[in-house]
Amino acid sequence: MNLPRSPGRPSGDSQLQRERLLDAAAETFARIGIHAASLRGIAQQAGVTPALVNYYFGNKERLVDALVEERLQPLFAGLGARLQEAGDEPLELVRTFVLGLSATLARNPWLPPLWVREILCEGGALRDLLTTRFAPLVPQPLAQRFAAAQAHGRLNPDLDPRLLVVSLVGLVMLPHAAGHIWRGIFASPELGDEALARHILVLLERGLEVTP
Repeated sequence: MNLPRSPGRPSGDSQLQRERLLDAAAETFARIGIHAASLRGIAQQAGVTPALVNYYFGNKERLVDALVEERLQPLFAGLGARLQEAGDEPLELVRTFVLGLSATLARNPWLPPLWVREILCEGGALRDLLTTRFAPLVPQPLAQRFAAAQAHGRLNPDLDPRLLVVSLVGLVMLPHAAGHIWRGIFASPELGDEALARHILVLLERGLEVTP
């Protein structure tokens, strides 16, 4: 278990301290929301002085900007790049999305609650970024590729390619966001992240097929 660093001024490990503050900010924003979070509380979570948060970021707005640029944007850009490398078959695209997003959420457990608080909920501080920053990286290109597959007869014509993307996001993101609830209801150790991803793929597989 890593112990918090002692408070102090920036030193040779300043980049590590900055990363630690970004990690603490992500966890705090996910737990209580961006509006409710304070720089003092984030500093305490990271085990540093509030002055050090000021030194690196200046204010909460700049801290949020840094979180978007250095944490959120790379995650969605990475998933978008994996989708670009996937084949044109709808099932391959679905598998790449489901497995890629599931792995991303498993590595970053703060992301699902942050998504619910700050994007899904009315008044969320990051909601506008969904359309301006994140949608062009994953949802829009994925919907276009599904539409192209459908036009070539490789995707169920009864599906709407755009709503298929909405369904995929919901099927992956929401179970992760509510994991502490349903895992408490179904107290089974085998219901882990990999089991959830497999279940989603089995659930989707038949619905994507074209009926002869």
